[in-house]
Amino acid sequence: MRSGLVSNGLAGQNEAISLVVPDVSVVVPVHNEVESLPHLLEAIASTLSATDLSYEIICVDDGSTDGSPRFLKEQAEIRNDLKAVILRRNYGQTAAMAAGFYYALGKAIVTLDADLQNDPADIPMLLAKLEEGYDLVSGWRKNRQDAALDRLLPSKIANWLIQRMTGVKIHDYGCSLKAYRTELVADMNLYGELHRFIPALAYIEGARITEMPVRHHARRFGRSKYGLGRTFRVLMDLLTISFMKKFLTRPMHVFGLLGLFSIVSGGLIGIYLTFVKFAFGEDIGNRPLLILAVLLLVTGVQLFCFGLLAELLMRTYHESQGRPIYRVREIVGKKGVGTSD
Repeated sequence: MRSGLVSNGLAGQNEAISLVVPDVSVVVPVHNEVESLPHLLEAIASTLSATDLSYEIICVDDGSTDGSPRFLKEQAEIRNDLKAVILRRNYGQTAAMAAGFYYALGKAIVTLDADLQNDPADIPMLLAKLEEGYDLVSGWRKNRQDAALDRLLPSKIANWLIQRMTGVKIHDYGCSLKAYRTELVADMNLYGELHRFIPALAYIEGARITEMPVRHHARRFGRSKYGLGRTFRVLMDLLTISFMKKFLTRPMHVFGLLGLFSIVSGGLIGIYLTFVKFAFGEDIGNRPLLILAVLLLVTGVQLFCFGLLAELLMRTYHESQGRPIYRVREIVGKKGVGTSD
């Protein structure tokens, strides 16, 4: 373990407090899981207490209405391994996970669901794999205990589509049980439904990613919060991730290419119509091709403008936050200035 000065991040409290940095932070988004929480906390504590790792548990309550916030606050008062982060309302799992990352102090971070379908006993296995040099170890629910029609089938289709569009070849994007190096998630800005695309975001950052089969149990309490209604939002976020992967630092390459194609097409049609007008004296004013030529030319100019604006936004994004367009994995070499004999 190591010590350091860490800001608590709470409004109105600016003082830095000296905290012991644990080896691992376990982040658990919670939404109406009061029945499973006692069993989950006991399972996490029992698993990690049997190792030589120091740990903390961060439960982020995402606007629960079933007594979960009260239970977490009571437990946080009597346990020294639990931190309860209570959000003002239900923001969604991505926001809850981002809050957990923000308040996590560990050298490594593990995430899992609060419904007991993920098995905390798999945490040491993921952390051991992380120590082999990976930046992210993703769980693979090889034998899922979910309904086939409304959970398994949509999940298989989504995983196949995400693999094809992002190029990250893992079997189970939806598994919340993952282990991360803390420095990897420190630079991630999560929103929308992007928590399921964290491997793709990590891939953009140049992370080393692998996956391991993990256990998956049938739900014991309550009912699932997931359904087919999330499909549209996931698809929209998938398009965002796909664009970021290919054109994050060079948006003009896509908008400019489309704009150029549109302008050239419109120009060629315009030249053809001009030739027809003057060579054969035909009336072109009521021809659909004239409308298409004008539309293509206007669209091409607009796409070029979009590309220029996107380039400016990307430059502002990187320069205002001091974010380089590259990521350094390690630097090898001696410190200091060399001298000649």
